[in-house]
Amino acid sequence: MQKAVEATVRSFNTIRTGRASASLLDRITVEYYGTPTPLKSLANVSTPDASTLMIQPYDPSSLANIEKAISLSDVGLTPNNDGSVIRLNIPPLTNERRQEFVKLAAKYAEEGRVSVRNVRRDGIDFVRKQEKDGDISEDESRDLQDQIQKLTDKYTDKVDKALAEKEKDITTV
Repeated sequence: MQKAVEATVRSFNTIRTGRASASLLDRITVEYYGTPTPLKSLANVSTPDASTLMIQPYDPSSLANIEKAISLSDVGLTPNNDGSVIRLNIPPLTNERRQEFVKLAAKYAEEGRVSVRNVRRDGIDFVRKQEKDGDISEDESRDLQDQIQKLTDKYTDKVDKALAEKEKDITTV
């Protein structure tokens, strides 16, 4: 369940808010010598100011491939290549775009809640199987199922809190 919450938070980090963040580029993979490689493995991504991302490749020959990968991605940013680094200017968000990002964050949160509930289902199925096999009593089974439900509630609350935080980040001008 903790891993589901962590995955949800990582998904939230790929949604851009009004300021630059290197995690916006986490999902981008670059074709490097015929192999899809994560951008983080090929370049140093830094934020010189609140509205700019700067990408400095370790291998200068990969600059064109990185630029192409960013252009083809769903990040929605246009790379500016000056021959040694790529700069991405983060434009201010419009209200409509902010609302789209809030909806996307809600979608990611729901996926996180579903993952947590899937873990709950697996746990309860395991407990019921043990009860059916005679390994545990009916009372123990009920107690374990209650504990699993309490854990599920705790972790769905964590997802909800992370969503509220992300919505606040997105809507804050």
